[in-house]
Amino acid sequence: MTDIDTTEPVRPETIKAVPVRHPGRWVSAAIVLVLAAMLVHMLFTNPNLDWSTFGKYFFDGGILKGLVATLELTVIAMAIGIVGGVVLALMRLSSNPMLSSAAWLYIWFFRGTPVLVQLIFWFNIKALFGDISIGIPFGPTFITWDVNSLVTTFVAAILGLGLNEAAYMSEVVRAGILSVDEGQTEAAQALGMRRLKVMRRIVLPQAMRVIIPPTGNETISMLKTTSLASTVAFTELLKAGEDIFNANYRTIPLLIVVSVWYIIVTSVLSVGQYYLERYYGRGSSRELPPTPLQRLLRRNLTTFHVRPPMPMRNPEGDR
Repeated sequence: MTDIDTTEPVRPETIKAVPVRHPGRWVSAAIVLVLAAMLVHMLFTNPNLDWSTFGKYFFDGGILKGLVATLELTVIAMAIGIVGGVVLALMRLSSNPMLSSAAWLYIWFFRGTPVLVQLIFWFNIKALFGDISIGIPFGPTFITWDVNSLVTTFVAAILGLGLNEAAYMSEVVRAGILSVDEGQTEAAQALGMRRLKVMRRIVLPQAMRVIIPPTGNETISMLKTTSLASTVAFTELLKAGEDIFNANYRTIPLLIVVSVWYIIVTSVLSVGQYYLERYYGRGSSRELPPTPLQRLLRRNLTTFHVRPPMPMRNPEGDR
């Protein structure tokens, strides 16, 4: 007969958790704070910044007109780029070798040449074509237009930026279309839907989750790229600032004015991109993160949480 061990088990000692120290975090935080303090000190003490001139010209009429021209140029050029990008992407994915080759050649050319060169080319287009006329080929002409009257500085800027953007947007759209499963296209065609309707109702709505983020990035990049239009004598935001500081020689504060306006518009576009991504991200497998407003409301609700009332005791149940 075996003996039964009646000794009580020994309780193990409590584990003493020692937090891991991160001296590198403290050092990096101290460096960042010192640099931030130096930056703030420079902003408030450097007389060359000339904040009085900044405040004087921030809402200047010329600056605001340049800002409106920049926004117009951005919207029109991006519209041309998006529409042209969709068309080029469909041509690239076409089974017709002529269409796919023509789209590839267009993308190859416009991605291979700098956008500044394209802007200067459109600005000097009269040196290539002279006048534009309508008539019988190799025969008499009926109507003739001066190229400079048609391709103004604004039109030259739109053509240079919009046609160049179409080449980049075509790759963005093509990547979004290829991200959609081909089985959905085959199923829609089996139901009798035409190819164009399948693309419009099935493929593109799902591809928008992939298309929207780089498109927002391209829009912000286009906003800043419009500053190159100043090289073809188009008065946008940067050119408006240049015209002012060329007259009063206050270069630094006027450049700060222009930069702050670019940052403001870029911030607004970033917010719009954020909510567009949330809209087209519905139905995806991952859960959408809360918006900043939802986080703020949730934090306030948890801070002012009302404690629920205590349940009343039943005298008969206590007996």
